[in-house]
Amino acid sequence: MEKIERQPLYHYWQPRYWQTWLGIGLLRLTCLLPYPWHIGLGKAIGRLGHRIGARRRAIARRNIALCFPELSPGERDKLALEHFEALGASLMELALARWASDAKLEALTSITGVEHVQRALDEGYGVILLSAHFTTLEISGRAFSLRCPPFDLVYRRFRNPLLTEFVASTREVSGRKAIEKNDIKSMVRSLREGVPVWYAPDQSYHLKQSALLPFFGIPAMTNIATGTLAKLGKARVVPYFPRRLPEGGYEVTVLPPLEGVPSDDLSEDTRKYIAVLEKQIRKCPEQYYWVHRKFKNRPDDLPDAYADLDSLK
Repeated sequence: MEKIERQPLYHYWQPRYWQTWLGIGLLRLTCLLPYPWHIGLGKAIGRLGHRIGARRRAIARRNIALCFPELSPGERDKLALEHFEALGASLMELALARWASDAKLEALTSITGVEHVQRALDEGYGVILLSAHFTTLEISGRAFSLRCPPFDLVYRRFRNPLLTEFVASTREVSGRKAIEKNDIKSMVRSLREGVPVWYAPDQSYHLKQSALLPFFGIPAMTNIATGTLAKLGKARVVPYFPRRLPEGGYEVTVLPPLEGVPSDDLSEDTRKYIAVLEKQIRKCPEQYYWVHRKFKNRPDDLPDAYADLDSLK
């Protein structure tokens, strides 16, 4: 795959980026607010998004209905609204991840299990910090960087190149460098050099590195490349999960390395990841990224999970 060169933020001065720059400027100003007001503003923005974002609201409701059939329709709708509030809060947390002081983040965050990362490094292994797309992703990475050995982070490209660079460079405030999600060679190089790599394979996948595996009991096309990456990088796979606490602040939990991963069975490796991921999602279901079409591109003999969303808008 051809590597796309990144550009510094000042490269994007053209008028077509001015609206994005305005948004970035407003985000910067929100950092002047006290933390409770800051997150409260984000949740208010999320409630607005829930009201006007009919299609994403419907996708979230469908995902929640599939994964939590035990909930009543009213409980599912409430969870969907809480998810949009969490999405709004994550926008404010993106600003904190880039501009907040170390002292502020230290005061807001409790972290347990960092010793699992250091132990693997001391034993001569690379470390994959295996996480997932929770709404606290950005701020938890910054807070974690204050306690963890330097690590690299994976990012994806957006259609807006200024937004891509803003997110990537924000992650570099947290980590050593940002690696584009398809740049496997750079990930392997970092792992072999003893630099942990933050990796979240719960959304994207490539057909050659995917399998149909259950997610909350529902078949989903799933990225199974973690085992391959671990083998190539001679790495231990260490689950790492963040959570926004109801009373405010954050909790980051690092679990022991997944037992027996990597193995010769990539699907079984991935099932172990899904098991710990589902357990974490149940702790804070509103904070997982439900507006993503998790059950898309399944085989033709399975129903299209998103074929009739109008009834959920």
